[in-house]
Amino acid sequence: MKDEIIKLKELQDSIFGIWRLLSLDKQKAELIDLEIKISAPGFWDDVENAKTLSKKYEDIKSEIEAWGNLKKEVDELLSLAEITKDAGELQDEITSKLEKLIENFKKLEFSVLFSGEHDKGSALLSIHAGTGGVDAQDWSQILLRMYFRFCEKHNFAFKIIDQVDGAEAGIKSVVIEVTGRYSYGWLKSENGVHRLVRISPFDGEGLRHTSFALVEVLPEMEDSISIEIKDDDLRIDVMRAGGNGGQSVNTTDSAVRITHLPTNIVVKCQTERSQLQNKNNAMKILKAKLLKHYELEEEKRIQRIKGEYQKAEWGNQARSYVMQPYKLVKDHRTGYETQEVDKVLDGDLNDFVEEYLRSQVPLI
Repeated sequence: MKDEIIKLKELQDSIFGIWRLLSLDKQKAELIDLEIKISAPGFWDDVENAKTLSKKYEDIKSEIEAWGNLKKEVDELLSLAEITKDAGELQDEITSKLEKLIENFKKLEFSVLFSGEHDKGSALLSIHAGTGGVDAQDWSQILLRMYFRFCEKHNFAFKIIDQVDGAEAGIKSVVIEVTGRYSYGWLKSENGVHRLVRISPFDGEGLRHTSFALVEVLPEMEDSISIEIKDDDLRIDVMRAGGNGGQSVNTTDSAVRITHLPTNIVVKCQTERSQLQNKNNAMKILKAKLLKHYELEEEKRIQRIKGEYQKAEWGNQARSYVMQPYKLVKDHRTGYETQEVDKVLDGDLNDFVEEYLRSQVPLI
């Protein structure tokens, strides 16, 4: 029983440490602020914003309740163990409950890995077909399905805000908005080039092909983060967006392309039939790209001062998916690998994400 009491006290200390680290008291204050907004008249006038705030409220509430319940259970079990430490009949029951509490703690402890500035927020994920022709476009479509499945498993809401289909199959590029607490933290590990090796379904001779797709994950801008964008720095072009039904059918002049002249960053949106909605979506993507651009510029500046500057850019190979002549998915940054390719492509990315986060932010 003495060992169980020691473990319970250690678990209690760990919970208090993480409670401070996660600033759960501040999150309680944020929850109260959200409750006031949700109960205000006219809250549902803006349905999209109302859904986002409601989801954020439920996520924060669930996180606080989970840690609070665990803390309460540990305190109660510790008190019981102290009272009955000389009574042998409850020892097995206390030991069993302790093991369950430790298991629950390890699951919750994972949230400590989301320590980045934007990890708690939503994400903009884009996929661009690379080298490989129609195979690369098909590969991009497969990756999109994989991320949809991943989002479903984690109860993240997602929607396509821009998509360009391939001529024969698949997609040339797509941008999706993923909303939900920690969605950026979960998805940021997907940045980089994803490589596929398989027997091409588009090759009549059944030869093995290698194709590539670039995945870019950006944090969605929060209202509290301000980035100045001058009107004079933007060039906005309106183009024709096609709908379903074939060439020149259901086309509207609603597609919007925005070029940020100082950085030469270009974004485009055409999925909505409203020009205003496409412009708003394009500005959302532009702000996220500018945030990442300025962060990388600051990182370069600091590294130059330190004398340790290394070029940082998109395109570093993140992961390989081999389907023939053997089955293997390997992350080249962490070395983690698995032969269960089908499970991974069905959205089972948790182990890859956890290995990546642990390599970036070791647990306390």
